[in-house]
Amino acid sequence: MLSELLQGTDTGAVLIIQDSCSYSGQHLLKSFISAALNKEEAVHVLGFDVSEEELKDGLTASTQRLHFHSAYTDPLGWTNRTAFTVHQFCVEELTHLLKQTSHPKPVTLVIDSLSWILRHVSPPAVCKTLQQLKKGGAVRAVIGLLHADMHQRGTVGSVCHLATSVITVAPGTKGDEAVAKTTKRSKSGKVMQDEEIFSIKGDFSVTVVSKTSHAGHRQTEPEEHQTDPTANLTFNIRLSDTEREAKEKLALPFVFSKEKKTALLQSGPGSGRILYEPDANDDYDQEDPDDDLDV
Repeated sequence: MLSELLQGTDTGAVLIIQDSCSYSGQHLLKSFISAALNKEEAVHVLGFDVSEEELKDGLTASTQRLHFHSAYTDPLGWTNRTAFTVHQFCVEELTHLLKQTSHPKPVTLVIDSLSWILRHVSPPAVCKTLQQLKKGGAVRAVIGLLHADMHQRGTVGSVCHLATSVITVAPGTKGDEAVAKTTKRSKSGKVMQDEEIFSIKGDFSVTVVSKTSHAGHRQTEPEEHQTDPTANLTFNIRLSDTEREAKEKLALPFVFSKEKKTALLQSGPGSGRILYEPDANDDYDQEDPDDDLDV
């Protein structure tokens, strides 16, 4: 599933790369940037964690379509010399920022990282902006890096619930390998999960080594001894064969057998019937007798 996401995300997708202090998702984020540039897509990066030089370092794809909006030196805008600040993270400011460069098609917005914004902007406001970007059509896709161990579980859960795909990275057993747990939600509401071992090469291309399987690591639980709840009762609730046979032969009241139903439903030759034919002298009035009442 990781390879499918690298090949291209759907329009209106929000992809979150969730990392921690044990393993950084910065290289995987650069892999998504490189994959988008190789597909000749325009990429706008909101840079908080690293500088523009560090982000472009190692990218073999053409960086002409890569637009870096630096917030690395002054993310809070104290000197008013940065191209972007955390307080500008709203759909109006982002739309104005993206329109400064002309593109024939919607662009891919990369946020490096969402943790900087969530530390200074309320989580509801961040989720609202992501939702507006998701449905507004100004960007084709949003890819954000999130340091999960910097926030409360509720904040991380809210952002990940809004995303269409979440990739949680963790260190692998080997030095150059890592584990990616991917959760993808389709437009129909179907949720797909996958866990893969991957490695990132020098050109930031991703190689999926294998898919992890927990079948060999599961410990078989000992079977619980099933006790008979009727073993120590002072009365008998079981039936013997003779009692069960007598029970089956017992005719219950108001339960007719098939033969009795047939006999009751079929009329015999001596059965009686009532026939009534109205006579001319019968006192039968077709008018409503209560017609003169004011009701």
